[in-house]
Amino acid sequence: MKKISLALLLLFCFTLVAQVEYPKDAFRPPMDIPIILAGTFGELRSNHFHSGIDIKTQQREGIPVLSIGDGTITRIKVSLWGYGKVLYIAHPNGYTSVYGHLQKFSPSIEAYIKKLQYDKKSFEVEVFPDYGELKVDKGELIAYSGNTGGSAGPHLHFEIRSSISEKPTNPLLYGIDVADATNPILEKLFVYPLTEKSHVNGNDERTQVNFSRESDGTYLADKVTALGNIGIGFIGFDRLDMAANKNGVYSVELSVNGKIFSLYDFESFSFGETRYINTLVDYDYLGRNRQRIQKSFKSAGNNLGIYKELYNNGKIDINEGLSYTAKLLIKDYAGNKTVLNIPIEGVKNNETRSREKETTENYVIANKPNNFDLGSAKVYFPTNTFYEDFYIDLKKGNDTVTIHNNTVPAHRNFTITFDASKYPKEIQKQLFIARLDSELQPNHMNTYKRGDVFTTRTRNLGTYTLARDSVAPTIRTKNFKEKQWLNNYKYLSVQIADDLSGVDTYSATLNGEWILMEYEPKRRTLTYNFDDKIADQTQCVLKVTVTDNVGNENTLTTSFYRK
Repeated sequence: MKKISLALLLLFCFTLVAQVEYPKDAFRPPMDIPIILAGTFGELRSNHFHSGIDIKTQQREGIPVLSIGDGTITRIKVSLWGYGKVLYIAHPNGYTSVYGHLQKFSPSIEAYIKKLQYDKKSFEVEVFPDYGELKVDKGELIAYSGNTGGSAGPHLHFEIRSSISEKPTNPLLYGIDVADATNPILEKLFVYPLTEKSHVNGNDERTQVNFSRESDGTYLADKVTALGNIGIGFIGFDRLDMAANKNGVYSVELSVNGKIFSLYDFESFSFGETRYINTLVDYDYLGRNRQRIQKSFKSAGNNLGIYKELYNNGKIDINEGLSYTAKLLIKDYAGNKTVLNIPIEGVKNNETRSREKETTENYVIANKPNNFDLGSAKVYFPTNTFYEDFYIDLKKGNDTVTIHNNTVPAHRNFTITFDASKYPKEIQKQLFIARLDSELQPNHMNTYKRGDVFTTRTRNLGTYTLARDSVAPTIRTKNFKEKQWLNNYKYLSVQIADDLSGVDTYSATLNGEWILMEYEPKRRTLTYNFDDKIADQTQCVLKVTVTDNVGNENTLTTSFYRK
C-alpha cells in the first residue's frame, strides 16, 4: 500500500511539474518596438544553452527598455564581458526579469550606480539593492538598449527566471508575441552505429543520409540499412518572420513505429546543467566542421533534465530481417513543424567498412583523476573532467605542449602547470601561459605564479605554451588633441591596446581627481562623460595609466582647455 501511495505521489508531483501554467497577461514586452528575435531560448551556443531571447534593436543602440511589470531591482551589474550592463527585477508573482547588454540605465538608476562606481573607483561593479529600495512600475523606463559585454551587435538580451530557483524559462511562455509562420529547416541527417557490433549502410561510423521533400510537405530519407544499436542526429534551425537569423528549434521528438523514443524541449533548464549541451551535440563533428549535430539520443555523461519522454535513451535496436520507420518531428515555439520519415531495414552486412580506431600511448578514465607528465609541463584532470573514457593525444615540446584537440569536450576545469625555473626572474615577470589558436597566435590565460611554477585552469583542450610580453600597452587620444579647446564636447575618448597579453587594469585622473572612464574592449576605448562634472577648471590635465596582464605599464599625460 505504501509503495502504491508513493508511486501515486511521484506521479502527482511529475504532473504538477509538467503542467506549469505561466502567466500570459501579467507582463508587457520589454520594448515598444516590434519584437523580432535574433536568438531564441535554448539555442545551442558554445558550451551552453541560450538562457533568454535576443531582441533585435533595429541595428542601433539607445532604444528605451521598459520594466515588464511592477517590481523591485534586486541586482545591477556592470562588467566588461558577459551581459555587460545588466538589470535584474524581481516581480511579486515569483519571477525575475533580466535585461542585458544595456547601453546605459535610466537617469535615476544611472545616478545610483555611478555613485557606487565613484565610491569604489571602479567601472566594473555589482550591487544587490535591498528589497524595495529601487521599486519600478510596469512600463517604466529602466534603461536603454546597447551592445555592452560579450555582445556581437546591438540587441537586448532578455530573460525570465524563477525568483526562487533562478531557473530560466522561455520568455515566449509568458505571452510575448513574436511573428513566426515558418517551419523549422532541416539541413542534414545522420545515423550513428552506437556499439562495436552496429553498422549503418555498411559503415561502423557516423553516416550522413540524404532526404527529399514529399508532396505533402514532409521529408523522406533514403532507405537505411542497419543492424544493432543506432541513433539519429540532425542539423537544423528555425527562422522567424522578418529575420534571417538561424535560431534554435523548440522541441525534438523521435518515434519508431509509432512509439516515442525521445522527446525534449526548451521550456526551461537550470544553469547547473547547461554545460551538458556538449553531450547533446556531436562535439567531435563540431570541432572538425563547426556545425552542431543535435542528437535525439542520450549519450555518455548526459545529465540534462530537458527530456519529457525517453525510452531506451532514444537509441534504436535494429534486428535482422525487420523493418522500421523512424520519424523525426521538429517544432518551433509557434507550433510550426517539420517531419522527416526514415525507413530502416535490418540487414546484416559481413563487409562493413570500418575506420581504424585511433589509439595513443595515454588513456583517460573519466571517473578517476588523471595525471600526465609532459616534460616542461604537467596536466591534471580531476575526476569527471570528461564525459567518457578515451585515448588522449599528448605531445611534449620545449615550453609548448599539445593536449589532444578541440574534438573532445571537458566538463570541468583541469590544471596545466609549467616549470619556468630556467628563466631569470626578470623574464619570468613577463611570461604567461597562452593557448595557441588555429593560426598559432597566443591567447592569454589567467596565470598563477608561485616561484618558478606557473599554473592555469581551463576547460579547453589544445596547444599551450609559455609566452613572453615585454611591450607596454599603447595609449592615445581619440577624439581630441593636446591643448585643444573642448567647450562643446560631451565626452573624452582615449584608445588603449596591448599587443599580446591584453589589458588588465586601467585608471584615469583629471586634475589629480579620479574619474570614471567606461571601457569598451571591443572598440578598445575609454570614455569619460563631461556630465560627471569633474572638469571644473579651464586648463585640465588628463592622466591615464594602463597595465597589461604581466605588469607592463604605460601612462599618458595630456592637457586640454574647457569653459
